[in-house]
Amino acid sequence: MIINDPVHGFIEIPKGILTSLVKHPIFVRLNRIEQLGPTSYVYPGGRHTRFSHSIGAFHLISEALTILQRKGCAITPTEAEGAKIAMLLHDIGHGPMSHTLEGCFVHGLTHEDMTLLLMQQLDREFDGQLQLAISIFTDTYPKHFLHELICSQLDMDRLDYLCRDSFFAGVREGNIGAERIIKMLNVNADRLVVEQKGIYTIENYLMARRLMYWQVYLHKTALAAQQVLLAVLQRADELIAQRQRLPASATLQYFLHNTIDRAYIQAHPEALANYILLDDSDLLSALKQWMQGSDKVLALLAANYINRRLFRAKELTAPLADDALHSLRTDMAAHLGITPSEARYFVRPLRVSQMLYSTSDDHITILMKDGTVRDISDFSELLHSEMVDRRSERHYVFLQRKDN
Repeated sequence: MIINDPVHGFIEIPKGILTSLVKHPIFVRLNRIEQLGPTSYVYPGGRHTRFSHSIGAFHLISEALTILQRKGCAITPTEAEGAKIAMLLHDIGHGPMSHTLEGCFVHGLTHEDMTLLLMQQLDREFDGQLQLAISIFTDTYPKHFLHELICSQLDMDRLDYLCRDSFFAGVREGNIGAERIIKMLNVNADRLVVEQKGIYTIENYLMARRLMYWQVYLHKTALAAQQVLLAVLQRADELIAQRQRLPASATLQYFLHNTIDRAYIQAHPEALANYILLDDSDLLSALKQWMQGSDKVLALLAANYINRRLFRAKELTAPLADDALHSLRTDMAAHLGITPSEARYFVRPLRVSQMLYSTSDDHITILMKDGTVRDISDFSELLHSEMVDRRSERHYVFLQRKDN
C-alpha cells in the first residue's frame, strides 16, 4: 500500500499485518477524528485527522529505525516491525475531538489506556501477532530505546504532529527539520541519544514546540472553543442525571447514559465495540439537535459551538478571585435570564501552563564526540537556568458574549 502524504510524500505500508491494520475498522475510525479538534476554528486549514498523523508517525519511525540499523544498532526485522505497529496504533484510543474531551466519555482512563485496550483486542483478532508491539508500547520490552521512539521528549509522534500541525495550520514557526533530527539519532546504553552535531537542530525543535503550543494548541480562541464544548457535555450530563432524554446517536447515548470506566469495560464487552464507533460525527450531530432543544442553557451552548459564537477570552494577571467570579456569574445570570448556578457554564476560569524543557521528565541526551553523554540543558545556550524546569502560566476567564 502506498499513501501520498502532503507532509512526507509517498509512504509505503508493507504488505502483511501492517497493511491489514491500516485497513482495520479500528484504525480507519481515525479518519473521523480531527487531529486538532476545535482548533480548526482558529486555523481553518487544520482539519487533518488522527489517521494521517498516525501514518506520518509510522513513516518517521520507519526512517529512524533504518538510520539506527545503519549505525550498528542491534534491531532485528521482527523488532522493527513491532515498533512500527506500536507507532502506527499509538493514537487509536482517542475519542471525539481528540484531547479536548478526554475523560468526558470514559472516566479514569487516558487515551493511552484506551489505546492499550484496543491493541489487546487487535492482538486477539490477529492471533497474538501484536504481543511484541504491545510490550514496546508499554515499555516492558528489554530494549528501552524502541519505546523512546514512540514515547519520549523526542519521539516520532511529536516530530510528526509538529510538522503536520504547522503545515496545515500555516504556522511556519513549527517547522522543526524532522529529517535532520532523525539522521542525528543514535543509541547509547539502551537510551536514545542525539549526536553532538545535532544540538542546534534540537534547540530549534524545542523552541518550535514552545511556539506551537502558545500560538496554536493554547491559542486563546482555541481554548474558548474547547471551553464551549466542555460546557456542552457538562450540561448534557446534568440534564441526563435529571432523567431528561437528549437526542443523539445510539453510540453517543450509550456513553451519555452509562458511567464508563475500566471496571465497566471489563464487565461489558460491548463497551469497546461502542467506543470504536464513537467519533466526531456523533458529537456534531447531537449538537445540531441540542441547539433546537427546550433547555435554554444547552441550546445556547450548542448553538455557540455550531455557529462559532465562541466565548470571549479575557487574559488575567492572576487567578480570578472567588468574589470576582461570583460577581461575573451573577451578572451573566441576570443578562441571560438564567439561575446563578446555570451561569457557571457561561463564566469559566482556566489556568494553562507549558514548559520548554523538563529535567524530571525523560531527558534529551547528547552524545558528545568523545563518547560521553550529557543532558542538553547542561550546556545549551538556549536552555539557560531560568527556562529549564519552569512552567509558563497564563490565567483566563471565558465569558459568554453579550453582543449579537
